[in-house]
Amino acid sequence: MRPHGYYDGVTEDVGYAVSFLVFVTWHSTVWYSTVMGTVTTHTTRNNPFTILLHEAGRDDVALVGGKNAALGEMLRALVPHGIRVPGGFVVTVAAYQHFVESANLSRVIAHELEGLNTQNVADLAERGARIREAIQGAAFPAELEQEICDRYREMKGEYGRVVDVAVRSSATTEDLPGASFAGQMETFLHVVGESALLSAIKNCFASLFTDRAISYRSDRGFRHTDAALSVGVQRMVRSDLATSGVMFTIDTESGFDKVVLINGSYGLGEFIVQGSVIPDEWIVFKPALEKGVSGIIGRRVGEKATKMVYAGATTESVPVAESDRRRFCMTDEEIRELALWGVAIEKHFSERAGEYQPMDIEWAKDGETGELFIVQARPETVHATKEGNVYVEFRLLEKRGEPVVHGIAVGTRIATGPARVIPDAKDIHMFKRGEVLVTGTTDPDWEPVMKIAAAIVTDKGGRTSHAAIVSRELSIPCIVGARDATTFLKNGEQVTVDCSEGDDGFVYRGALQFEEVVHRLESVPETRTKVMLNIGSPDEALRHHRLPVKGVGLGRIEFIIAGHIKIHPNALINYARLVADTSDTRTREIVRMIDELTARYADKKQYYVDKLAEGIAKIGAAFWPHEVIIRFSDFKTNEYRTLIGGELFEPQESNPMLGWRGASRYYHENFRDAFGLECAALLKVRSEMGLQNIVPMVPFCRTPEEGRKVVSLMEEFGLSRTSDPSLKIYVMCEIPSNVIQADAFLDIFDGMSIGSNDLTQLTLGLDRDAGGLAYIGNENNEAVRQLIEQAIGACRRRNKYVGICGQAPSDYPDFAAFLVRLGIESISLNPDTVIKTLSVIARAERGRGGKTNSILYRMWNNQ
Repeated sequence: MRPHGYYDGVTEDVGYAVSFLVFVTWHSTVWYSTVMGTVTTHTTRNNPFTILLHEAGRDDVALVGGKNAALGEMLRALVPHGIRVPGGFVVTVAAYQHFVESANLSRVIAHELEGLNTQNVADLAERGARIREAIQGAAFPAELEQEICDRYREMKGEYGRVVDVAVRSSATTEDLPGASFAGQMETFLHVVGESALLSAIKNCFASLFTDRAISYRSDRGFRHTDAALSVGVQRMVRSDLATSGVMFTIDTESGFDKVVLINGSYGLGEFIVQGSVIPDEWIVFKPALEKGVSGIIGRRVGEKATKMVYAGATTESVPVAESDRRRFCMTDEEIRELALWGVAIEKHFSERAGEYQPMDIEWAKDGETGELFIVQARPETVHATKEGNVYVEFRLLEKRGEPVVHGIAVGTRIATGPARVIPDAKDIHMFKRGEVLVTGTTDPDWEPVMKIAAAIVTDKGGRTSHAAIVSRELSIPCIVGARDATTFLKNGEQVTVDCSEGDDGFVYRGALQFEEVVHRLESVPETRTKVMLNIGSPDEALRHHRLPVKGVGLGRIEFIIAGHIKIHPNALINYARLVADTSDTRTREIVRMIDELTARYADKKQYYVDKLAEGIAKIGAAFWPHEVIIRFSDFKTNEYRTLIGGELFEPQESNPMLGWRGASRYYHENFRDAFGLECAALLKVRSEMGLQNIVPMVPFCRTPEEGRKVVSLMEEFGLSRTSDPSLKIYVMCEIPSNVIQADAFLDIFDGMSIGSNDLTQLTLGLDRDAGGLAYIGNENNEAVRQLIEQAIGACRRRNKYVGICGQAPSDYPDFAAFLVRLGIESISLNPDTVIKTLSVIARAERGRGGKTNSILYRMWNNQ
């Protein structure tokens, strides 16, 4: 007998280049036949009651259901290429139908579901319970029971021990591109012995008629009589001794298709799917995997407070040791292997479908062997079906106070409604349409009320939990892992759930006003002028990846330092000295805060490098392969002082705007090593993460001499144009000296990005931190315009990059038209102004934006 999970049959029939099916319900024959070939419905005894899992394949959905067909196909096509899938056998749909017919259950089912209104939760519960009781009380036909036991004994003989198995439902109307049925039917883990196996299979049959499954089918328009079930019996992967999780081959919130999202936690996989834990999270960049580099561009440590493990013949929940909670549950090498598998599985499905098909995959690590396994794979059901030419933005229109609670944002929407705190699913009858559901976690039993909720907030869970998956499918905002939501939110109080701001979601008190803006991207004009984006927080980057832009003109790492790192770099560099200074109360408090944020790092400096690199990489990946210009830190001294430990290393300045900032910091002995950490982060992004579209930019460089010092220091820290000819270095053009000595600066740098905000204040002698003088002038002032015209002219004459990343083109459409007429190479805009400014740029390019008196413009057009 072949080893389960290591299918060694010939592969000419299912080669690696041939990809797997997109599942469809068995009664959708026309669509299914296009992708898979004709489906034959099996109802006779000639069809087997059981088959080995690797004998199932792409033509067998009607016999083995979507889940088992996927597993069987992967065993055939992908296991020979190194992807591990545990084997086993299938109790087929023919067996289910034989069981139902022999016990005369069809009449019971039809009678109970006649005239059902799924909105009546109590009536639904009563009818569903009666159907399940009838199924569970029926006896297996003798010949079916014998065949199941024989298959199980074969597994026992193969492994030479008592076999523990996972028993998984696999319905024919499951895992479709437009409807996932996520968690609707039951799975039973660590099933040991023939009696327990038979009971688990019968319970799987019964789970076809749980309240949530009945309700879901009704809402999605599936006929209950068309639903049928097979059961997969797989060798258990001993993840109770290790880890397990879920992997999506797409960013679950934004639909960005160049990343793999992986969630992981300790123990059996049930908790992570249910959302009972806050898992670890990794984001892996697919193009970097193709280059053979790590590609891990984002990580988040979850609490992982509990895990599910074996307890004799059953399972139990146990706490996770504090030391294990604080560290990642998987190594970078394991994450990279999983991501490579995910990409291969996605390719397999997509080729069979004839179109791009992102995947939702479950994985497990065996604690006895250390091996990774894929235990399920299904099409992703939300972004795969969205219209591609629509870009939707949600924006709060009111000032907000401090959030009541916050957690991980699911989706990008905003919703308001009265909070309804329900700790247990038995009380869901209390829930009313339009309320915000607040609970610890959800499972499929909550589905009848989730579909009528305005929003959902859970204390636990991650992006791949049940609450997250169903909320995306229902297109309602959801916040998972909010920790204290059930404590701080009160029944009946009006709240606003805001998931529009990136990775973090916030709950505010009150029903705040918001707007939904829908852009039809096919109506957005093409422009010769390159339109780029100004990005602050990396959390924004993936959310805006579908905007019609060509890269990032300004990525501000100050947002990463303030929002994600939170510690002054010199406090990390001088950590040992701070620890030794035990006499000072404030220093002890700073050390405590550093220890709390950097618990996983013995080398505190590496914390700074890693966090900064991951933030930069997210921005770079979202707009790859276009240029992403990342400005080195441009905090002023008063801003640096707000970071943890900042007051120990920053002077007090009366006018920080014109003080120790930008280039002058980098080569100074008091900041030189901190600048080295920024260079190390950029080097890591370009080399280890494979994002060579990242272009560093030096801000506030007062003189060419400063420019030479900074470039020399960058080379010393590894960012060398000699060793890496693809590396470019730009300088901000924001001081009049940058324009007056443009050629000297362009001898040093590869291009200029005009910072119109600072250039305006330094030209007109205004302090933009002092708003009282704003009436005197702005970027439209003639003096400022003349300087900008000179800067653009110098760069064009030297054939070097020139763009603008200041606020002016976003604020003043006529200013954008002015820049186009000067022949600027790129205009970088704030996200909320991209669509409308593109039209202004297109009109200016067509010559309808007015004429210019620019001598340089006339000269260039005559060349």
